[in-house]
Amino acid sequence: IGQPKVAYKETPQKTVEFNYKHKKQTGGSGQYAHVVGKIFPLPDENPKNYEFFNKITQGKIPGQFIPAIDFGFQRALVKGPLCECEVVKVGAEIVDGSYHDVASSERAFETCAWHIMRDNLQLADMCLLEPIMKLEIEVPEEYQGPVTGHLSSKRGVIGQTGTNLGVAVINAEVPLANMFDYANELRSMTQGKGGFSMEFHSYQKVPKNIQAEVVERSRKEKAEKAKG
Repeated sequence: IGQPKVAYKETPQKTVEFNYKHKKQTGGSGQYAHVVGKIFPLPDENPKNYEFFNKITQGKIPGQFIPAIDFGFQRALVKGPLCECEVVKVGAEIVDGSYHDVASSERAFETCAWHIMRDNLQLADMCLLEPIMKLEIEVPEEYQGPVTGHLSSKRGVIGQTGTNLGVAVINAEVPLANMFDYANELRSMTQGKGGFSMEFHSYQKVPKNIQAEVVERSRKEKAEKAKG
């Protein structure tokens, strides 16, 4: 059994403008859709992971096609360009476009929007987000220094600490990726006298050097799967 997988997410850091035409000539009437706008990072204070802004005026794209554009954008957020993780904190705004009386359809606009989002996320300076866990650790006071140092080596951020009747209580925030064998490590460091509780805290940006390692590992795993 391999190490458990971390549920990373991906998010854009840069605004990208687009002007995209989807044209497909098939045996029938073909497909035509044209959408102009931008994708951009949503601010951290916005609780939504995705938000759609329709600023089309004068019927340049008929109203019945707008939900299909929205759906096409969302469909492309299932797999991001870095590691095929869910994409979050994305805004999409449409401002202009055009349609064809015969060749335009909901399907054409949905396909157009899917291509727009998929292609432009690759230009949006994508960043990995990782789950950060909140820890409360109780150890005999004499182990406080080694335990705190060990947490720091795991990219942990040490919070409030205190002691009471010879027991040190340490609060910290640590990436989940570095916590998978922590119960055994703590037991070993404290001769079995330490304990901890852990709960999810938030998603935070992964440092660039760690991101490069995660992306490379993901590519290798994908290549191995492709070999069968």
